[in-house]
Amino acid sequence: MTEPRDSISAKAGIQFVELGGDRFEYLEITAGRDGVPPLLLLHEGLGSVSMWGDFPYQLAATTGARIVAYSRLGYGRSSARRTPWSNRFMHEEARDVLPGLRAALHLDRPVLVGHSTGASIALLHAAHDPEGVTGIVAMTPLIDVEEGNLASIREARRIFETTPWRQKLARHHEHPIEQVFSGWNDTWLDESFRDWSIAAELAAIRCPVLALGGRDDPYSSPRQLELIRTNAGGPVDVVLLPDCGHVPHRDEPHAVLGAIAGFVERLG
Repeated sequence: MTEPRDSISAKAGIQFVELGGDRFEYLEITAGRDGVPPLLLLHEGLGSVSMWGDFPYQLAATTGARIVAYSRLGYGRSSARRTPWSNRFMHEEARDVLPGLRAALHLDRPVLVGHSTGASIALLHAAHDPEGVTGIVAMTPLIDVEEGNLASIREARRIFETTPWRQKLARHHEHPIEQVFSGWNDTWLDESFRDWSIAAELAAIRCPVLALGGRDDPYSSPRQLELIRTNAGGPVDVVLLPDCGHVPHRDEPHAVLGAIAGFVERLG
């Protein structure tokens, strides 16, 4: 049973931190349980702090951990991107942004909880700083490019252009929503992205990994979880949820919260 959001809201709030002339939006929740590593949440390709919904509060109540979720540049209420998108955008976030953000927010040896491209960034960051990360929760991660993944991304463009999804997404971003969507969609569909893979880099990871996915995920197949199991340098637990799509924390919140709480408890 998780603690209601209202009972911990006084300990939480949206804040901003300046790094290299850019403003980053972040949510911090201090749950107050000693001996639990902080959890840093990394959002999906169209995500932001607000798109996590109540999940950060539920995670704080379930684990007792300090929770930090932030919006990447160009998302939410963070500053706009200054550089063009490229097929290295996840590497850039993992190696150039996260070290400074962690230092500014005093996130020592956190557990990284990433969703979709956020999971890929978490894995890359742990490979870049293997001694600085306590553990990784990789939800519906993307390790390489599959044709089924690309087909779903093409379909996302059609849905974005023909349904109210555009308006729903716009509520979570201060930036022009076409710009937000195209940065993700066009980058993945660019011909230069076809050979993108981070599988070989996972060998540098030393911390435990919880690789969590949905059997019905149109973007991240079970093969992506197996790529983590076979390539990561640390121990890997794989959890594949039935009747679950690309957003496990929304589709199966109780199962996800339980799996993460157990993983964090084992780390402790």
